[in-house]
Amino acid sequence: MNSCPPGRRKFFRKLASLTCAGIMPAHVLEALYDATGHGNISDNHMGSQNSSKTAAFEPGYLELHRRGELRVRAEILWEMMSTCRLCPRECEQDRLRGQKGDYCNATSQLQVSSYNPHFGEERPLVGRNGSGTIFFTNCALLCVFCINWEISQGGAGRNVNIRRLANMMLELQRIGCHNINVVTPTHYAPHILFALDDAASRGLKLPVAYNTSGYERLEILHLLDGVIDIYLADFKYFDAGMADKYSPGAESYPEMARTAVIEMNRQVGVADPSANRGILQKGLIIRHLVMPNNVGGTGDLMKWIAANLPLNTYINLMSQYTPYFKAHEYPEIARRLTVGEYQNAVRAAYAAGLTNLDIQGA
Repeated sequence: MNSCPPGRRKFFRKLASLTCAGIMPAHVLEALYDATGHGNISDNHMGSQNSSKTAAFEPGYLELHRRGELRVRAEILWEMMSTCRLCPRECEQDRLRGQKGDYCNATSQLQVSSYNPHFGEERPLVGRNGSGTIFFTNCALLCVFCINWEISQGGAGRNVNIRRLANMMLELQRIGCHNINVVTPTHYAPHILFALDDAASRGLKLPVAYNTSGYERLEILHLLDGVIDIYLADFKYFDAGMADKYSPGAESYPEMARTAVIEMNRQVGVADPSANRGILQKGLIIRHLVMPNNVGGTGDLMKWIAANLPLNTYINLMSQYTPYFKAHEYPEIARRLTVGEYQNAVRAAYAAGLTNLDIQGA
C-alpha cells in the first residue's frame, strides 16, 4: 500500500479500521485494494456469488442494513465525491463543495427527473405491476444519440433530499411494483445507498435493479456487492474508437464495460426469472442496442460475451435505435436500424452460442 498516493492511503486506513471494528467485511477491503492495482482478491470474495434460486428471497441490502454496513458503504461513497471518482471519468471535482462533475454536471445535490411504475422494461422486471423506476438527472457518458438527452444532458429534473428518495422507494413498493429500478445511478450511488438504508428501516423489501450504462469502475462495484440484486447493464460499444466518437472522451468504455459485466455476473449470477414465477429477483441482464452500420460491434461483442460469461447470460438485443439528439450530425448513425441489420445481430448472437436472448418482435 506504500505505493498509493497519500489520499488513497488515508482512504484504505479508514477501511482497515472499519474492518478491524467488525463493520466492514475483510473481503470488501481486499477487493477494493485489488481494484487499485495492489494486492489480490481473496478466494472467499471470489466465491461469494449466491444462487438466484432461493426458497425465500430477501434483498441483500437488508442484511447489510441490519449490520450497519449499508450506511458505512454509503459514507465511503459519499467521501469519494470530495475528489469525485465515482465514474470512470474520475474528474476529481469537489462535488461536496458544490463543484459540478466535469462530465455528469452534478454536484452532491440529488436530482430526480421522475419516478413511476414502468412497463417498457424487460418482461421479467415488469410483471403485472411494473418496474418501480426512478430516473436520475445527468449522466457522465454523454452519448450523442441519447433518447433521454433532456434528462441525461439537459438537466431536466428537480432537487430532492435523501429522505424523499427513500419515500419514493417505499411508495413504489406500496403500489405493487416488483423492484426498485434506479436509472443512471452511478453519480448518485452514495445517495441511493443512504436512501436504501433509510427505506430498509421502514419496511422496504423489494429487490434493487441497478440500471447502468455499463461505464462503471470496479472499485465502486465492489462497494455495491451485496447491495444490488439485479444489474441492468448496457454494453454499447466493443470498439474504443467508436466509444470515443459517439460518447466523447469515453474511449475506455469497452474495457470498463467488459470488467464491469464480469464483476456483476460474479455478484448476482445469471438472471433466472423462473425461480419466482417469471419475475426476476436476482441476476445480470446485458442490454445491447444494435446500431446502424454496426457501430456497436455486435458480432465481436457477442463472441466476447460467449467466451467470458455463461452462455445462458440474459442478453436483450434491442432494435429500437432512433437518431435522437445530435445523431443527425453523424451520417453513419443518422437513420433507423434496418430489419436486415437487426437480423444479422440476432444471427451473430446465436452463432456465438448464446442461448438466452431477448429478441425484439419474437
